[in-house]
Amino acid sequence: MALPEFRLPAVLRQPSRPVVVIAVLSVLALAAIACFMLVGARGNWGFVLPFRGAKLLGLVLVGYSIAVSTVLFQTVTNNRILTPAIMGFDTLFLLIQTLIVFFFTSATLATVDARLQFLVEVVAMIGFSVLLFRWLFIGGERSLHLMVLVGIVFGVLFRSLSNLMQRMMDPNEFMVLQDSFFASFNTIDRTLLGISTLIVVAASIALLRLYRMLDVLSLGRAAAIGLGVEYRATVMKVLVIMAVLVSVSTALVGPVTFFGLLVASLAHALAGDGRHRYVLPISILVAIICLVGGQTIMERVFAFGTALSIIIEFLGGLVFIFLILRGAAR
Repeated sequence: MALPEFRLPAVLRQPSRPVVVIAVLSVLALAAIACFMLVGARGNWGFVLPFRGAKLLGLVLVGYSIAVSTVLFQTVTNNRILTPAIMGFDTLFLLIQTLIVFFFTSATLATVDARLQFLVEVVAMIGFSVLLFRWLFIGGERSLHLMVLVGIVFGVLFRSLSNLMQRMMDPNEFMVLQDSFFASFNTIDRTLLGISTLIVVAASIALLRLYRMLDVLSLGRAAAIGLGVEYRATVMKVLVIMAVLVSVSTALVGPVTFFGLLVASLAHALAGDGRHRYVLPISILVAIICLVGGQTIMERVFAFGTALSIIIEFLGGLVFIFLILRGAAR
């Protein structure tokens, strides 16, 4: 008679690699947050903690939004090189800024109500994405890659229109406008944090209802349909959630091209497991560590000697080139 198989209780089993990675990254994220809040703090704590806390919330919101939106976009496109920035969100943001300065003045850009400008930018970017996604799914069957190509074309169009108006602009006005061309993690408007938090929380709740389907979507269209997923409706919902998160992060800090690619690539490499129950938390933690830890180093070590966005975009660009070369080698 065969002896019954003995198994260790779940509590005594060795944790899997993704679980260990999440635990380590959680400790590092907490350490980065503690350093950001406490290192170099002097004076009235009643002022220092709320001031730094508001900036910390902004960094966490941006990191969370960029990480989740990039992973979602790579899931539905089944491509780990693409990022939502390729769809023209960044260029649309710059076009809105350019239109304000061109038809009004740079003083209008500086004095307009921040919440009104934020809502206009978010609504414009979400509206553009929804129209593009509806065109993808209404009528005949169209490829997601066709949607990406159309997004690239619109991005080129928005950039060309921006460049045309910038060449016709007064040089002094252009100098003021130029500040919005680059992401700024140090000047997040605290008046926008409340509405940004509400939008991100709402998008996250909507994502939880689709969470179990993400692994199936990553298998591709044919496999997802074969497993009973309502592919068109599900992908449409995921893309809209992605567009909302990208719009919020872009409106808060400005255009960020390669940070999402950097975070998602590190998350996949660290997890060693393609399941979203691991990839999403790891990507979020990596984004928080990069932004909060990086901003702490920029402020406390280099004393704002350089911008965090420049370093992040440089590293993200290197990752993009590496992925392209690796794909070509294969």
